Amino acid sequence: MDDLLKSLDWALIQSFLAVAETGSLSAAARQLDLSQPTLGRQVRKLEQALQLDLFHRQPRGLELTEQGQLILPAARRMAEALGEIAISAAGEDRGLSGTLRITASRLVAHHHLPPILASLRRAAPEMAIEVLPSDTAENLLFREADIAVRMYRSEQLDVVTRQIGWLPIGAFASREYVARHGLPDTPEALLTHDMIGFDRSDLILRSFRDMGLPVTRDHFVIRCDDQVAYWEFVRAGCGIGFGQLPVAARDPEIVPVFPGLDIPPLPVWLAAHDTMRRTPRVALAWAHLERELAPILSRA
Repeated sequence: MDDLLKSLDWALIQSFLAVAETGSLSAAARQLDLSQPTLGRQVRKLEQALQLDLFHRQPRGLELTEQGQLILPAARRMAEALGEIAISAAGEDRGLSGTLRITASRLVAHHHLPPILASLRRAAPEMAIEVLPSDTAENLLFREADIAVRMYRSEQLDVVTRQIGWLPIGAFASREYVARHGLPDTPEALLTHDMIGFDRSDLILRSFRDMGLPVTRDHFVIRCDDQVAYWEFVRAGCGIGFGQLPVAARDPEIVPVFPGLDIPPLPVWLAAHDTMRRTPRVALAWAHLERELAPILSRA
């Protein structure tokens, strides 16, 4: 047993956890910023060290075996313990120098964060910043990020959250699309136009249903869950789509469709681990994000 413990390292456990939670080598490799072959070798190395088969190889990905399911809780406890060590050590940091890791949705990271982080760097030039654009929930308890800009409230214990406003949402089309097809004159007329929707997410479908419009997935001529790519399809004239009002307002090629259409806005939250929240770097970044995001947010 002692030899086994000595042969294990955190990188192997981390790789196992990533594959177990994402269900595929490719998704886990993206999450860990590793190549897929490297991740595959690490999983095999762990299986050899434990002398266990941890995953079934399925056509659509990897599925935990019974042995893999048995060690998963212990692997998660190990990750939590290491996360606590990292957070405790970081909590003793009293300066601004060092690295700050921020996660935000891909659209927020692409359209809103660059000027905000440029001004943060001017305020604290000794600070290095890592940005993790992601539409998945990065775990603040494992210190995968120090601070998060999220469209939902974190329910994790020891995570401090604050809603700083709402992002208004609207319907939009490109000028080129409007020149070819015109604008619908009623919400019901949207059903006669080319529309761009999400693929797996049902957020747009639920919004239409709340408005009493019987829209189904088949009404969308293009379907894409990637928010950045989705907006580029709208800009290219593929159809009428939905997006953040502050992003559309900065684009001269975009035309609003039904500016008064009642589409629920997205809540915007800041989140950080309680210990990290009190460190100078995170405290400064928190206040800066709250102040600099305020002009694009509504309070309703």
